[in-house]
Amino acid sequence: MFNGSFVFRCLSCFALIIFLCIVSNTQAAEEQKRPNILFAIADDWGWPHAGSYGDPVVKTPTFDRLAREGVLFQNAYVSSPSCTPSRGAILTGKYHWQLEAGANLHCIFPDQLETYPEILKAHGYQVGYTGKAWGPGRTETAGRELAGKRYKSFQDFLQHQKQGEPFCFWLGSSDPHRPYEAGTGVQSGMDLSKIKFPACFPDASVVRSDVADYYFEVQRFDKLVGDALKSLEEKGELDNTIVFMTGDHGMPFPRGKSCLYDTGTRVPLAARWPEKIKPGRSVTDFVSLIDLAPTYYEAAGVKIPADVTGRSLMPVLTNAKSGRIADNRDEVIFGKERHVPSQEAPDMGGYPCRAIRTDDFLYIHNYRPDRWPAGTPDYQHAAIPGTWYGDCDNGPTKTYMVENKNKDANHRRLYDLAFGKLPAEELYDLRNDPDQLQNVAASPMYEKIKAKLANELQQQLVATHDPRELGQGDELEKHPYLGGGPKHPSLEVKRKKRGKKQSN
Repeated sequence: MFNGSFVFRCLSCFALIIFLCIVSNTQAAEEQKRPNILFAIADDWGWPHAGSYGDPVVKTPTFDRLAREGVLFQNAYVSSPSCTPSRGAILTGKYHWQLEAGANLHCIFPDQLETYPEILKAHGYQVGYTGKAWGPGRTETAGRELAGKRYKSFQDFLQHQKQGEPFCFWLGSSDPHRPYEAGTGVQSGMDLSKIKFPACFPDASVVRSDVADYYFEVQRFDKLVGDALKSLEEKGELDNTIVFMTGDHGMPFPRGKSCLYDTGTRVPLAARWPEKIKPGRSVTDFVSLIDLAPTYYEAAGVKIPADVTGRSLMPVLTNAKSGRIADNRDEVIFGKERHVPSQEAPDMGGYPCRAIRTDDFLYIHNYRPDRWPAGTPDYQHAAIPGTWYGDCDNGPTKTYMVENKNKDANHRRLYDLAFGKLPAEELYDLRNDPDQLQNVAASPMYEKIKAKLANELQQQLVATHDPRELGQGDELEKHPYLGGGPKHPSLEVKRKKRGKKQSN
């Protein structure tokens, strides 16, 4: 006998199943629309050392491809020209002075700070990293994965990727961090006579060769990223991936890394995302790498946390124009806390300073002009025994500049610029002095612009609760330092001899 009620119930169940399948498939499709995120970051790679910026020697075909097929940033800056605080700022989307202990090199990352990989993981992203992520330092809670799970390589990560889940990957490298294998640049075929290095370096063959060795490792990093793009292409996911490529601060040379000049704070930055970015663009907006975290949140459809200081770059990325895009991106601020405790004992402090950079000027406020900006030359009385100009990495250029400081007036001038003590205020007129070598802060002609920039800097620092402007700056230096420091060459020779003896 025909049972209409039974048939109706069957049809209803069947309809419900079809409906749930449609909803499920729709949700999966929406999930797939969320872009993958690949962040490629070099260690100590500064601006303008890439083909897209006109460097005539270094070869960066991968970076140049991203710039050609996406957007090239002309004015990208880090929060701090020091590895740990710069990377902490990128991961959190906050200035390093907002990170407590994380404001310093070789520190402890506080538990209460969240990173964008952790938040994106909670919203369905598969996250991971390879190479150097955050650090050097350690997390307050041992084993915490600030950038996700570590993988042997990006290719290994892709093999473990779950189908249908977007990913967020941190592609790190130790290149071009020192030490370098001497002569690798020359041996690779680089023409030393064509190298254009910063005006703060003396023109000597040892310096040119040192820069070439740095270029050699920049090129190795570029190839690493190129291999990652190739893997994405083979997997058919490149065009659904937003790719950013940059460095954590400037080159590890005198007046570069750990300094607030462009040689320390300005970095290469290019992004590719065919769905949103019109290719072949070049923008002059001032951006900070703390802007990347909120950009990733917005791209992933995740609400930007209220405590994030950076501003999403989506309006700049999606604009079809080149040049200056946003009216409110005509300046950028950055600074430095403790890099290496490199003063004379018992002072274990750093060299705290803050700066504001505009199109025409760089203004720097040095909070402790009594201290050595690059560290004490008196290694026999250094706070960390044997540390020699501790805020400047050891290398041939550093050694040459110190050993030849009295060779002539020019060598002495460049030595003083890199290693001498500084006044409380520095001001550089970039219209007349693009290399930032002539401090005009004491000139009456610049009194008004200096006051204006100093006021703007202070207002922004107060607004972002910088302890240095709230009378609590010394608290940043009370956190433990977990690392060492660059040793005097004579001590390095003794150490190597001891190591060789022990190995035999």
